[in-house]
Amino acid sequence: MALFTTLHSEDTEYSADSVEWLPQDGLESGYFACGTYQLVQAEGEATEGQAGPCPRKGRVYLYHFEEAKETTLERLQCIETAAILDMKWLPAGSSDCGPHLATVNSVGELEVYEFDAAEKQLRKRTCLSLKETEGEEQPLALALDWRHLEEQVQLVISDSKGGLNLLAYSPNGGLTRQRSWSAHGFEAWTCAFDRWSPHLLYSGGDDMLLLAHDLRTEQRAWTNRAHMAGVTCLLSHPRHEHHLLTGSYDEQLRLFDTRSMKRTLAELNLGGGIWRLKPHSSRPDLILAACMYTNFSVVQLEAKEPALRLLGTYEEHKSICYGADWAPSEPEDSDGLLTMATCSFYDHKLCVSRVEISQ
Repeated sequence: MALFTTLHSEDTEYSADSVEWLPQDGLESGYFACGTYQLVQAEGEATEGQAGPCPRKGRVYLYHFEEAKETTLERLQCIETAAILDMKWLPAGSSDCGPHLATVNSVGELEVYEFDAAEKQLRKRTCLSLKETEGEEQPLALALDWRHLEEQVQLVISDSKGGLNLLAYSPNGGLTRQRSWSAHGFEAWTCAFDRWSPHLLYSGGDDMLLLAHDLRTEQRAWTNRAHMAGVTCLLSHPRHEHHLLTGSYDEQLRLFDTRSMKRTLAELNLGGGIWRLKPHSSRPDLILAACMYTNFSVVQLEAKEPALRLLGTYEEHKSICYGADWAPSEPEDSDGLLTMATCSFYDHKLCVSRVEISQ
């Protein structure tokens, strides 16, 4: 069972859709970023499809939450950007620099910021556009994931044209495009590297397809058609090899064994469509799910059975539930108490909450 206590509630002004805690690393603890997405409509415009520069704008907020003083939530920085759709923290490239925050946005760009712990600020390092040729329509960059690849970090970005884009990010801040290809017939909502196999990449799209891509042969490894609506999020489980969890607009949380994709190992209807899945860093079988049109849910993965069990729902948000993440903590520190951050769209609301897990 999961019980929730809201510690802080904040107005993000723009519609909020992503939140990411900085992984715990010595003194750099308690920090998280929040991304926002705001549609800009000129006077007299009633729809999104109007011509004009940058019809969507956004902000990246940097916050600090003092775990020992639950009364303290401080907004440290606000960066004006294009509308943010996803973000991930990347590891520091060397001992001379801090961790990096990678964001993808509505003008088809990847932007990377370095976290300066001394100044408690994000500094922009580099930017790369997904558009390959002049005159080409710029896709929205929808989601990203990363993994270590030798001395570099490899990134994958999915986009609104159904494309996947592989990039390499070097410790000195260099960004290079490795490969781009069309994977889905409609928006490629999500992408994720397999945490156990260096050659597998997964993607999900509005065409209802879940795809696996073999990065060695540059061929599709398999196609899964189990979803009844668009595939919106993926989680290659960090503890259980071959376990892949998926979320969809069809409201089902699914658990697959990637060695046998003909049927699911377990399913759970969470309602509302599932936009994000986040395992806890020290208790990865606890999964936080952002269920767009209902709530935020905490799910227990029972790997041995296997089964998915709903522990509780957080009902504080009254708009589309998009952004969610656990605060990092060590197992010996939690004592059954965990912290999460959540954010929702049209009510532009950010919450930091305490979660008590009991059997």
